[in-house]
Amino acid sequence: MDKEKISVVIPCYCEEEVVPLFYNTLIEKVISQLSEIDFEILFVDDGSKDETLKIIKNLSKTDNRIKYISFSRNFGKEAAIFAGLKHATGNYVGIMDVDLQDPPELIVSMYEMLKSEEYDCVAARRGTRNGEPHIRSFCSRRFYKIINKISQMEIVDGARDFRLMKRSMVNAVLEVQEYNRFSKGIFEWVGFNTKWITYKNIERAAGKTKFSFWKLFLYSLEGIVGFSTAPLAIASVTGLVFCGFSFLAIVGIIIRQIFWQGSAFGWPSLVCIIFFSSGIQLFCTGILGQYLARTYLETKKRPIFIIKEKN
Repeated sequence: MDKEKISVVIPCYCEEEVVPLFYNTLIEKVISQLSEIDFEILFVDDGSKDETLKIIKNLSKTDNRIKYISFSRNFGKEAAIFAGLKHATGNYVGIMDVDLQDPPELIVSMYEMLKSEEYDCVAARRGTRNGEPHIRSFCSRRFYKIINKISQMEIVDGARDFRLMKRSMVNAVLEVQEYNRFSKGIFEWVGFNTKWITYKNIERAAGKTKFSFWKLFLYSLEGIVGFSTAPLAIASVTGLVFCGFSFLAIVGIIIRQIFWQGSAFGWPSLVCIIFFSSGIQLFCTGILGQYLARTYLETKKRPIFIIKEKN
């Protein structure tokens, strides 16, 4: 009987400081604990501009379990996750960040749960946000509340991409080949039984985060637009409400003009109303534009990633 195999997918972008630390920790706390399991350590270099790829190549020369994929440019973490899942060969596939904010030792517990219980995936979530800026924590919590209210899926607050999946679930995720990807939503959309484990927030082992507040905001928009049509409904309802207000305002002006001559004049108030109504129209048009832009990108059928080299 063939030995079971775990593939660990690790997206990397300019992480030269932390790659060696991550590798040593993975060997010490995971691979040495599961000596009866074959491992595939799959680094996905997302077009790094530093020595990340060089370090990974050097490690692969001394450890044949290390595989790597290097993109032709920076395609983003979502593309790196998809590429890793596509090239992983294990019958269990894990995803985790290289910065050690995802505790590698949890993979041991995840594997044991998948073996002993009827789950297809074991995923990790942060129980605390200690060390994270308050404004970022506040916005993150609001995002989860909003998307869970307006979409048909339940995305766990504090959910990470860190998880270990059976091959059946990985194959299902790979069937979702949309260009605009939001993995947290895709993992929930494909279904399967998922067990959540909670851990305390951990600071990065080295280096700096590549996700600015603006990038996280755009990523949240990707999730909302990708998994809910509620904003379109909001735009439609807003338009109807303002049409109703406009009709009532016109009736009121006519009545005032009949009983109080000259009451229909007043350019400043008229300009304010025009600006306000125009702002609402632009807001609704912007919502439509977000959906149209994503439809446009999907119809282009561009590849999600382009590989420059791999071993």
